[in-house]
Amino acid sequence: MAGKIGIQGARNATLVGLLAVLLWSLVVGLIRTVSMQFGATGGAALIYSLASLLLVVTVGLPDIRRFPRPYLVVGSLLFVSYELCLSLSIGYATNSQQAIEVGMVNYLWPTFTLVAAILFNGQRANVLILPGIALSMAGICWVLAGDRGVDIAAILANIRQYPLSYGLAFVGAIIWAAYSVVTARHAEGRNGITLFFALTALVLWVKFLVGSEPGLAFTFPSLLPLALASAAMAFGYAAWNFGVLHGNMTVLAGASYFVPVLSAAFAALVLATPLSVPFWQGTAMVCAGSITCWLATRAGRRQKL
Repeated sequence: MAGKIGIQGARNATLVGLLAVLLWSLVVGLIRTVSMQFGATGGAALIYSLASLLLVVTVGLPDIRRFPRPYLVVGSLLFVSYELCLSLSIGYATNSQQAIEVGMVNYLWPTFTLVAAILFNGQRANVLILPGIALSMAGICWVLAGDRGVDIAAILANIRQYPLSYGLAFVGAIIWAAYSVVTARHAEGRNGITLFFALTALVLWVKFLVGSEPGLAFTFPSLLPLALASAAMAFGYAAWNFGVLHGNMTVLAGASYFVPVLSAAFAALVLATPLSVPFWQGTAMVCAGSITCWLATRAGRRQKL
């Protein structure tokens, strides 16, 4: 694919894909900011509605008649479910610190995606996959433990006290891994991102209308984070899709594993929430675990697990 557009074109496409990594790093902090203004469901509905309009302009409307049915049906269901888990897990968090922790739990998806590719798509891997998974999970425990130290009983008690946010984030990571497997196997090069965003917005509006959240109150200061969150979501997916199709996938895959660090740093800045040394240590462990899993799959091309 890169050869068809030339070396310079491939480099430019890779740079566009790297822009997606930066945009995705903004999402947790911006979603939390919008949810504080408009509520968890109302804020998410506004973000995905505006993002859908932006995708119509940048990516265009898909011809769903040409979509493979498994990708159209199962893919849309998984994508919408994941985006609901992501946005609501952050919106339902009791405070900014927890919202950042929840975002970190969601970033287990690179590890889960590689595991799913091994189990269901025939991806080869070597024995490094096992310490990679263990390191990612240990990193999340380290993040949730904070200054208390790694006390499993205390971590489980914290999760039981706020099961909705942590549960949605964890389930979302698993769902995204499933979506990635379905896309790789059944999409046949089709891109349903515009349709999937619109469906997500529709489901969120239905939830908002039948729920008990207060009405939306628009103020000028609230519009900026809403616009930024929508743009980060829409252009992040659009840029990533372009980069994957025309750029260097190896570079993009490697860069994506640093999203947790960038995301935590930006969220801490936007939400004015200082993060402890153990949090950053856990974040580094999550990144290192994901990278180890990635290296295992690359080495696995030569040595089967």
